[in-house]
Amino acid sequence: MRDFSPYFRSTVGFDQLFNRLEQAVDAGNGYPPYNIERSDETHYRISIAVAGFGDKDLNVEVKDGVLTVAGKREETDKQSYLYQGIAGRAFERRFQLAEHVEVRAAKLENGLLHIDLERVVPEEKKPRRIAINAPALTTIEGQAKAA
Repeated sequence: MRDFSPYFRSTVGFDQLFNRLEQAVDAGNGYPPYNIERSDETHYRISIAVAGFGDKDLNVEVKDGVLTVAGKREETDKQSYLYQGIAGRAFERRFQLAEHVEVRAAKLENGLLHIDLERVVPEEKKPRRIAINAPALTTIEGQAKAA
């Protein structure tokens, strides 16, 4: 199902959601294969199979919360293959990053491109415990003081 137009008639403000769904459908070609791993509550790793690509053939960038990984090999001499089972075609994969997720590192190892991510939540966004029946804080000349 690719036609989301019936939903546009009865919804307002969901166009970004439908754009993401459409991108997900378009990305379904399966090349190159990838894994998304979660090692703990804040650390993630995307591993993309890029056999035959060198680090100069790959481009990793983040813009507006979207991680884009592109690969394009430069053709040197046309090889004469009897059988070519290792794909070397150009590709582009996009990953929508959640709020506060940052790319920490990218490394190419044994034909896999590993991209390490970390969720860094600012202190003001973290949950905090509010004491019950505690004295209220008041500010006197820029310093917090218990009432």
